[in-house]
Amino acid sequence: MPRSGRLRNFIREYKESPRFEKLSFIPPFLILIVEGVLLVHALTIDVPNIMVVELTTILLIISVVEILFVGEEIHEHYLRTNFDRVLTIRLEDFIIKSKKKNVKLLVEEFIEIYPSYHNHRAEIYHIACQIMQTHKEEAIEKTIEDALKPFFKRNKKKTVDEILEGFTKKYPKYKKYSAEAYQKICQLKEHSK
Repeated sequence: MPRSGRLRNFIREYKESPRFEKLSFIPPFLILIVEGVLLVHALTIDVPNIMVVELTTILLIISVVEILFVGEEIHEHYLRTNFDRVLTIRLEDFIIKSKKKNVKLLVEEFIEIYPSYHNHRAEIYHIACQIMQTHKEEAIEKTIEDALKPFFKRNKKKTVDEILEGFTKKYPKYKKYSAEAYQKICQLKEHSK
């Protein structure tokens, strides 16, 4: 294992980077090796051609710069991903504890508690909307399931479509969630076999 902390961090970042970034890191190294071989060959022949040596050296320097740029890109992507992950976890925990329904108030209160996120208001707002939408969908699924289980027990013998039709007639507020109800009915039918 390498002793250098920077190298260890870079290896971890490289492992967690997307496949495309990993692949984009390989060609500069291959080109660097080929140029190194060409430079060594150009220097070891009896009469070295100065123009070949100069051009190969320039290409070698460009490859090193390209490797540095790709490495920096991998590092930036890792920081961005890590930042988004931590922000999402903190924000979800905050939303669960807060129990507020207004996104604007949530964002303002979150920024008061975590002032380091002050410059990321738009991202916080967007992530908060996604989290609240997910919580809303989970709550709807739970209420549909709670209402559907007793109804399903009484109507087990009917087809899925008949159960759905009877369920939406009895509970018209779930009519707009008929796709979710249909899915739950199918799951209940599968488990009742």
